[in-house]
Amino acid sequence: MVEKRIASMIDHTLLKPEATKEDIVKLCEEAKQYEFATVCVNPSWVRIACKELTGSNVGITTVIGFPLGATSTFTKVAETRDAIASGATEVDMVIQIGALKSGDDQAVLDDMKQVVWAANKEAVVKVIIETGFLTDEEKERACLLAKKAGVDFVKTSTGFGPGQATVEDIRLMRTTVGPEMGVKASGGVRDQETAEAMIVAGANRIGASAGITIVTGGKGNSDY
Repeated sequence: MVEKRIASMIDHTLLKPEATKEDIVKLCEEAKQYEFATVCVNPSWVRIACKELTGSNVGITTVIGFPLGATSTFTKVAETRDAIASGATEVDMVIQIGALKSGDDQAVLDDMKQVVWAANKEAVVKVIIETGFLTDEEKERACLLAKKAGVDFVKTSTGFGPGQATVEDIRLMRTTVGPEMGVKASGGVRDQETAEAMIVAGANRIGASAGITIVTGGKGNSDY
């Protein structure tokens, strides 16, 4: 029962640039076997994942503006539309980190709003705030902007930036967005104990490449 409960919260992730088609097919097979919430793959693999997961209950997450968040809003909108047309059911978008740190909240808000508009309720929208770059005040501001933009989840990190998900950040994010939104812990969640701690702190989704290790109670060393 513990395995099933945690598995249903996991985005089984493979975002490494060297991942092959065979790797993606294997990821999808694992996701079906363990009944993970979604697979999380780079946009170029969405069509393959869609084909492999047809007929299953596993969703398909892909990433937008990844991993820096520094692409234009126009590009993020195009990526979102293309991803959904290819079969993505969830999109994880990196915010404009530099704009947030510059105090340009309107630019950050508009960027998120445009992706929400592009998704048009055809896909769940998560925004990655990349906590490793932010102060606590900036984390709170990013979460409040995400809530205002109408996104579905706030997410800690890409796994490619500094730091990793922490219980303290999850607690802060959950307190800031309240019960209405989702909170995704991603980056450094490698075992069941850590995943459970994130869930207790307020996460209701876990992004990890160590999904199997997490649900089987083993020790993992995956990065994302």
